[in-house]
This record gives sequence, C-alpha cells and structure tokens, in this order.
Amino acid sequence: MAAAYRPGPRNLITDVVGLRVGNAQDDALKSGSTVLVGDVPFVASVHVMGGAPGTRETDLLAPDKTVAAVDALVLSGGSAFGLDACSGVMDGLRAMGRGFAVGPMHIPIVPGAIIFDLINGGAKDWDENPYRTLGRAALDDASADFAHGTAGAGTGALAAMQKGGLGSASVVLPDGTTVGALVVVNALGSVTTPGDRHFWAAPFEVDGEFGGLGPDPTSGLGAPPDSRKEKAMMQRARAGMNTTIAIVATDAPLTKTQCHLMAVTAHDGMARAIVPAHTPMDGDLVFAAATGVGDPVDDQRMRDIGAAGAICLSRAIARGVYEATPAEGDLLAVYREMNRR
Repeated sequence: MAAAYRPGPRNLITDVVGLRVGNAQDDALKSGSTVLVGDVPFVASVHVMGGAPGTRETDLLAPDKTVAAVDALVLSGGSAFGLDACSGVMDGLRAMGRGFAVGPMHIPIVPGAIIFDLINGGAKDWDENPYRTLGRAALDDASADFAHGTAGAGTGALAAMQKGGLGSASVVLPDGTTVGALVVVNALGSVTTPGDRHFWAAPFEVDGEFGGLGPDPTSGLGAPPDSRKEKAMMQRARAGMNTTIAIVATDAPLTKTQCHLMAVTAHDGMARAIVPAHTPMDGDLVFAAATGVGDPVDDQRMRDIGAAGAICLSRAIARGVYEATPAEGDLLAVYREMNRR
C-alpha cells in the first residue's frame, strides 16, 4: 500500500520554506486582500480555466516571457477594484528596497487575481478605492502563521450553497519535498454534495481537517442542486459574480515551464472539490510558485509534485469553507452552522 500523504507542521502553504502570507480585511466592506510574499523573489507561472478572470501582470508569467521571478502574488476581493491591492503591495516592497533593478529604480513584480464580491451584503459606497490600503496592510501582516476561513480575500467569498472563504493545506512527500496550496473559494459551483453535509473533496481529507465526515455514501451525485448563492443574488446580478483563485507552491527548484505545468495540474484539484468548476461565469485561476534551488526536477518527481498540488488544492478548498465564520449581513449560512451535531 502506498504511504498516505502527511501535512506539513502548519498544514498551510507557508510550510513551503521562504513563503509568508498576510491578510487584511474590512468587515463592513465584507471584503479583503491576501498576499503571498517570498523572502526572496521566486519562480512563478499561472493557468486560467474559468471564463471570467480578473488579473494583473499575469502575461509576465507565461513560460516564454523574460521575467524570471516575482516578489509576491496577490489574491483579492473587490473585482476590478481589488486589482489595486497589488499597488499597495508594490508600495510596501519598494519601501523595503525589493524589486527588479532598472538603473537606480527597483520595480517589484506583483501579479494578482480577484474575485467578485461586490454584491455580497457589504458596504461598497467608498469614495476612494480601499484595496490599495488593504494590499499594503496584508503585506505588513505577512507571516508563517495566518488566519483562514473568513479572512483576507476570503472575507466576503460565497460558494454555491454556503459561505466561502480562504483555505490552505500542505503535504510533505516521501522525498521531503513540501507542496502547499492557498485558495479563495467564491465559486458558482458547490463544494458540498446535495444535502450540504459531505465535501466533494472528502476522499483527500487528512486527520479530520474539514470535519471528518468522509465521502457521501449515496450515488448519482453528478447533478448539483440549485445554487443558493444564485438565488440570493438574482435580483442584483446573474453572471460574472464568481471565481475561485488559488496558489500552489513547492520548495522544489522548478523552472518557469514546470511551474506552468504545476498550475495546469492543480486545476484538477479544483474540479474534484467544486461541482461544476471552470464555468463561463467563473474566473478560475491557479498561480504556481517555486522557492527551491538545486538540481533540476526530473519528470517523475515533477509528476509527484503536480499530483500533490492538485490534492492540496482540493483540501484547501474544503478547509476554506469549513473554517468560515458568520458575520452580520451574510447572504448565506456557514458550513458548520448548517451541520451542527
């Protein structure tokens, strides 16, 4: 029998050496921002499979582009307004002397992606875009330990049947390689099977990290129920109000092309945990990051890292929803409130 995956010491993406995560949120706004920052620049790429993405600087991450490394990656609420969180992160990194050197100037490279949470019940009547400030605050908050659930970019996230959130998970492979995932779950699809009790990701759960109820014992589960999220928002908007955005990371020395392949493979984990995923009304996106240095990663090791990234992402999605907490004005209930025992 193959050895079971075991999480890293925190069961967070920050088990990958050299990475920290920071959150900032505004509870009245019902939104926030999350940043993944490296102690030093790291290799990164991206893959998009949803039909309605919102992004900044992602073209730089294509394997054929010349940018070799980035300083940080940003996940944010706020739809297009939220992309300004990247500016706040850039401000903070520049103040630290970080960034790509061009003569006397340093330009931090900070790609980002956003979810749509503009009609989730929060106060969005700002005069000045708040996301630049939230991005800077998230960077200032960055550490190895961070909150998940209703935190950072997951503060106002909604899945189909219950409140969404910010989730993370990690795994240490038998050869010592660490892989982790960070995700904001704001999907059109459902993370739970009909009845709201069992997670689609249940087969990959480790040590009861999202309730320990196991897989749904019933069959014929292919058709998801009618979305409570869609009903709650129907009077306000029908389309483009979804997205799951994620980062998978490893301490292996991946090339930019290998990071791209890792991002592609990680989307399998999204599809295993959300039904349906990658719809025309989702902006589903996965960044991949690698912090390692050393000998090149061969195809067999790359296969294992990619598979682990997909499983970590499935687990992180379920954890983000499981850890969500209620707040005044929520449109949907939280998972644990729905499944009190």
